[in-house]
Amino acid sequence: MEKDKQTMEESTENSKIIVEEKKRELVVPGEIVSSGSAFLPGENTQKEGDEIIATRFGLLDKEGRLVKVIPLSGIYLPRMGNIVIGKVEDITFNGWLMNINSPYKAFLPISECQGFIRKGEDLSTIFAIGDMVIAQVIAVKAKGVDLTTRDRGLHKIDNGLTMTINSSKVPRVIGKQGSMVSMIKQETGCNIVVGQNGVVWIRGDEIEKELLAKEAINLITEKSFTDGLTDKVQAFLESKRK
Repeated sequence: MEKDKQTMEESTENSKIIVEEKKRELVVPGEIVSSGSAFLPGENTQKEGDEIIATRFGLLDKEGRLVKVIPLSGIYLPRMGNIVIGKVEDITFNGWLMNINSPYKAFLPISECQGFIRKGEDLSTIFAIGDMVIAQVIAVKAKGVDLTTRDRGLHKIDNGLTMTINSSKVPRVIGKQGSMVSMIKQETGCNIVVGQNGVVWIRGDEIEKELLAKEAINLITEKSFTDGLTDKVQAFLESKRK
């Protein structure tokens, strides 16, 4: 009897989670987004007693037991491991100063650049002022951010187009487990890199395909708070292809 009661309670908790997952709504700081012990606080939320409180204005998102808020506004705050797309603004004797669309200054040292660099070599032959570079955040300090381009997929952008969106919309553009950006790639045939700092690189074999991918991303940022967004974007892309 006791076992049956426990099973019923677990079933009730599971049903509660399933129902909660279906909800998608805008929340404001201080708003209670979940109650009880069934859920755990994620990004932009905090636990207060048995309640989970939103700490940012944004879109409520629940994955399993995890509750988080996807912010709909705000500046980019770098984190270790983030992939960013930066613009070279200055060159020093030991590296490059880059704008990563953040209050933090970013620096790419020679030691974190791919390939062998000879002593006294003109660094502008590698990355010149104005170049766009895909890099990774390897350190966040009080005075700024350190970057690297040593890993695979990190390099200067030579072709395609770039666009800038609010960094708070990046999770929506990427989608759960990359589902949204993967769908755009498939429908347009473009390679797309979404920097966590809100800079997006799109490269296709035709400019028309690149512009279509850009339109789709703009649609996501404009409608980021709506339900069924993936279906809407897919329908938009299919209608454009026809």
